[in-house]
Amino acid sequence: MVAVDDTSVRVYVDADACPVKDEIYRVAGRYGVRVLVVSNSLMAVPVSPLIERVVVESGPDVADGWIAERAGPRDVVVTADVPLAARCVKAGAAVLAPTGRLFDENAIGMALATRNLMDGLRSAGQVTSGPRPFSGKDRSAFLAALDLAINRAQRGPAPRMRWGVLPE
Repeated sequence: MVAVDDTSVRVYVDADACPVKDEIYRVAGRYGVRVLVVSNSLMAVPVSPLIERVVVESGPDVADGWIAERAGPRDVVVTADVPLAARCVKAGAAVLAPTGRLFDENAIGMALATRNLMDGLRSAGQVTSGPRPFSGKDRSAFLAALDLAINRAQRGPAPRMRWGVLPE
């Protein structure tokens, strides 16, 4: 049995429609990292002391709110939801899309702008293509990105540096 404490790295999964849950369980098990699988409906998860199923009330963005309120600098969040990603990046968490794309302080602004533009076009009646189908290449990229994110989170948050000023 693996010991888990509240100061250890956690992986939060925005589980509704997440295509990489099995990969998350496998990688988290290898590192002994706690996984919180968050959804608004009952979902089967493996029986493990490292995996916790969290079922929140139904409603728009309830699961997102639950994750965003808890994610912090030593956590990894897996979501395709760009507004949730932005909230978690702001809280200091490492955020990955199921394709392995890293949402960070440098990329989240553009991702939000693109999402809002596409949402506006759809609202105006414009037909948009939507995301490309999930592929094996996406799954491989995700596995590599999750491995890296957990390694970095286990080492602790990187010190914030300002130009010309060394961290204490």
